[in-house]
Amino acid sequence: MKKLWQWLLLGLALFHTGLGATELPDRLKSGTHVLLMRHAYAPGVGDPPGFSLERCETQRVLNDEGKRQSARIGQWLRAQGLDRATVYASPWCRCRQTAELLDLGPVTVEPSLASFFGHAQQAAVQNKSLQAFIARSLAARKGPALILVTHHVNIREFMGKDIGSGDMVLARVDAQGRMVDYRIYPSP
Repeated sequence: MKKLWQWLLLGLALFHTGLGATELPDRLKSGTHVLLMRHAYAPGVGDPPGFSLERCETQRVLNDEGKRQSARIGQWLRAQGLDRATVYASPWCRCRQTAELLDLGPVTVEPSLASFFGHAQQAAVQNKSLQAFIARSLAARKGPALILVTHHVNIREFMGKDIGSGDMVLARVDAQGRMVDYRIYPSP
């Protein structure tokens, strides 16, 4: 009976996501999809006054729970069939930590993923920069999936919805990097 429940739960999980184990990497390799991810759990809101991007100890960073969450997400992505990716992260340490702990490939810092928390007037410009980066990256890319680790404000501006720490958004985009539609994957 226990095995029956496990299979039923697995089936419900696949139904909930709407994708089988091979479809996520296939969509990410299609050249029309990107995976945006909010950094894993970092207690608090915003950053302390006077923080420095060059000094992680001055920022809000992942705690042990956030580090375990990042590794779990990487394991989940590999279980979906994604063994490596082109990974970009915001300059903030919590995003770089998350991206590195996914263990899907080298991490490159990308300024268009930087937070504008506390500077809402920068939202539209930052989003245009992100769209342009996505368009360039997908147009030039041949090979692994494109994963972008960023902040909730960036994702909300891009797709119009808030997501939780470690949640992922599989976004289908047009040639200009604008979102056409999306699917949210809750953090495993």
